[in-house]
Formats: sequence, C-alpha cells, structure tokens
Amino acid sequence: MIFANHAHLFPKVKREDGDINALMRFLDELEIDKAVVFAPFSDQLENCGITQNQNEWLAEQIKGNDRLVGFGTVNFNKSNLEDEVKRIIDLGLKGIKMHPPYQEFVIDGPEAGRVYSMAQDAGLFISFHSGMHWHRLRDNNVLLFDEVAWNYPKLRFSLEHIGGYHFFKDALAVMCNNSRGAFDRVFAGWTTIRDKYGPGGWSLTDEQLETVIFQTGEDRSIFGLDFPYCKKEDIKWDIGRINNLNISKECKEKILGGTLAKILNEKF
Repeated sequence: MIFANHAHLFPKVKREDGDINALMRFLDELEIDKAVVFAPFSDQLENCGITQNQNEWLAEQIKGNDRLVGFGTVNFNKSNLEDEVKRIIDLGLKGIKMHPPYQEFVIDGPEAGRVYSMAQDAGLFISFHSGMHWHRLRDNNVLLFDEVAWNYPKLRFSLEHIGGYHFFKDALAVMCNNSRGAFDRVFAGWTTIRDKYGPGGWSLTDEQLETVIFQTGEDRSIFGLDFPYCKKEDIKWDIGRINNLNISKECKEKILGGTLAKILNEKF
C-alpha cells in the first residue's frame, strides 16, 4: 500500500491536469491508495470564478473521499492569520502547506510564528517547501527551520525536497539537530528528488537518501508526489527507486505511507 504526501489540487479551469478527477486517475494508474492534498494558495484561485476561501474550496472538493486527506494554506496578505488557521481547523483539515519563497514570508519571522503557534496547539502537521525557489535566500535559508523546531518543540513538520541539491546538508543538519526528545518532529519529504535526468536543482543521489535513513532513522521520511508538476512516469520511477535502495523492507513501507499514516492518525 502507498499513502503519499504532497499533491496540489486546482480547479479544472485553472489546470485541467490538476483537478480532482485528474488526481484520482493519477492515483489509480499508479496504484496509490491515499494521498494528502494541498489547497491552492489564495492567488492561484484568482480569475477563475471561485469566490470561496481556498480552504473551503478544498474541503468541498474532497468531502466524502476517504482516499484524500486535506491540508490548508494560509494567505499572508490577511491581517488576521489566526482566523486563517482557525478556518483550517474548523474544516477538519489535518495540516498546512507552507512555501516560504513563493509566499514571501520569513521562515522564523513573527507572522509565520503566529501560524506555527496555532498549528502546534491544534496538532496540525506542516509541510514546508525547503530549498532554493527564486526568492531572497536570507528569508528562506533552510537552517532557519532549526529555529522553528526549537521555538515550537511540539510542532511536527516536513522539509519537502530535503533542501534540494543546493541545501541537502542543511536540511539533514536540522533533522539531526532535532532528533532527541519524546517524539519525532522534523521529517524528510522525499518529493521531487529524482536524479533520473542528472543533477538538477532538486536531485538527490541514492547515497544521500540512504544517508538520511542512516543518520535520522527509519521513521522520519515521507514520500511525496508533487502532483500535477510531476508526471506518472516519474512517480513510477521514484517508487521503484525507493524499493531498490539498500534499506530494510520495513523502512520502505514506512517511507511509502506508514510514517505519514502514523503522523496523521489515518488508517492504512
């Protein structure tokens, strides 16, 4: 069985290959049992005739679908960020997708801290983009996630892309520096990290992935799709790659869904 993180959902009018029907076909063809889906960022719903809040839209899209688990997003242009997080909680969504460079917020800044504090208290999981993304690096330096972990010690979050090609060691350092305590709280998001096409901006080698397991353990890695940005043939390759790594069978099962299901308290 596979329970994958990191699927972006869009209205059909915005991305025909990224709506819920396209996602369900994608999961079926790849034999993926469940997936976490992210609400669009608020600006991604502009000019498409949708007046709902992005999180309300997502909740409506996935209502009654037991194969999809929803994560909300926060609009940093709103003055009352607490209301944004409360809406996510009230809708029954289980986490938040946050993208520091795209949303242009400082990882350890006061605005983001207001979101982290509420997420921690509510038990929401945060999936962060980590790594270069054409924004000022000072604001989204991967090492700043260590400040998040230290200041919010009960907050669980993933570093999607594990820092990418440019910041892999920084992401690994954050994970290892926060490996002690009552529970695991910083996770590696194995999303868009294939080296199938060579050393691109997000590519990690098999040796690097095995190092993540060796240094952080078998319970802190989560497989992600990055739907619809990644295509079926690439995800199929990713799954095959995980199954061919020099790690235990139990570890592969955890990466491909066991750990995510445990974090989100989902049947799997």
